[in-house]
Amino acid sequence: MGLHKKWPILLLSLLLTKRMEISLPGTDNASQVKMKITMAKKILRKQAFIEEQILLPFSDTTIWLTIFAANMVLRVNIDQIEPATRDWISKVQIIEIARPRESLDKKCTFQNLILEDEHECQIKTVMYADEIEQYADKLKLLHTYLISTARVKVSLTLYGKPIHKFYWILDKETVIEQIKPSHEVEKPLPPPTKLNITSFDRIPHLMVDSTAEIDILAIVLHCGPQKNAGRSHHRCREITLCDNQKNQFLFTLWEDFGEIEGHEIASKMATEADLLVILGRSIGISTYQGLSLQTRYNSTVRVNPNYPQAVALINWAKENKTMLLTCPSEKTSTSSSIAPMIVTTAGQQLISIAEISSAPSMEVFYVEAEMTILDEFKDFCVLQCSGCKQKKRTKDKKDFECPKCNRKTTLVPRCSFQIDLIDNLYNHDLSLN
Repeated sequence: MGLHKKWPILLLSLLLTKRMEISLPGTDNASQVKMKITMAKKILRKQAFIEEQILLPFSDTTIWLTIFAANMVLRVNIDQIEPATRDWISKVQIIEIARPRESLDKKCTFQNLILEDEHECQIKTVMYADEIEQYADKLKLLHTYLISTARVKVSLTLYGKPIHKFYWILDKETVIEQIKPSHEVEKPLPPPTKLNITSFDRIPHLMVDSTAEIDILAIVLHCGPQKNAGRSHHRCREITLCDNQKNQFLFTLWEDFGEIEGHEIASKMATEADLLVILGRSIGISTYQGLSLQTRYNSTVRVNPNYPQAVALINWAKENKTMLLTCPSEKTSTSSSIAPMIVTTAGQQLISIAEISSAPSMEVFYVEAEMTILDEFKDFCVLQCSGCKQKKRTKDKKDFECPKCNRKTTLVPRCSFQIDLIDNLYNHDLSLN
């Protein structure tokens, strides 16, 4: 390759773009020259080197640049990256970073992050034990990074609906470069504004599902102490949440969430004059103590997050603190064409008995009605098969061959009686077991 003696040989690894400006090192004149190289994508994709002849504007000097296409890196957004994508780099911001946690099978430690790119596309990212320690001081909330060639995997639905069809794994072969405000070329991304919040008035209409998870933004009205609850006596902390429509929900922080995030909330409520606002991600809907909210394994809870929506809610809570702490929960519809919704003090929607017959099956309903036992002389305790639940007239809790289950099983006691529910509009007989 012919080369003018004043110029060093340049081996450039370029980003895959149609146009790029390059500052050449060397003499004083050369360091001030910016040359534009334009190449078609079909040329860049060739797995061979390209020699580009460039004539300097201030002289007749010609230099040759040898560009290896195989070394080029694809600058893309999150949605453009798939498991088969090679040699990519993406500019992202960390918008959520969870605490390191032990896996359910106790075999490893992992840490979840949520990244957002320049187009507000979000993706879950995971680190494991060695990388957690390695990046502990480098990966910070709301900081911007150039991440290159993380491992890309298909998202699983085992722990809820994923935010993206893929997720990334930051491992030893991933390249991570922090973009600081002083960076000469890249600038940090602006603070995030995108939230996928489920409003409180929608929660009563959602099916209670073992994998369903939602994001919430709410005011904290009360934070209880640590206690044991449930049949397994798990440690938890219960807090009362409220939205700007005065709808309230019980939010249970289980196990370490109660100990860590719950302790943070309780401490701040004891020392700060204003009400707190929390952003909860991957929050579960539960029937614990009625329709309520609870933490899940992959949940995150952040206090007073720096989002415009959170700042607006914080300011609203400041202005209405007295009303929020003294008035009961209430709900009025945002549409004049819909009748106002009646809710319980914990925020659950109350419906009439007549509406239950037309509602979907396998759902929890809340009604306000008078209850009357139809036959007070009836035996309330019955024995039934532990498998098929078939009621038997015998009072002997012995093992027997169940013809329906086709196996030997045990009779177990159950409480069974009929009641009459009467609300303002409808009368309904109901059997309770």
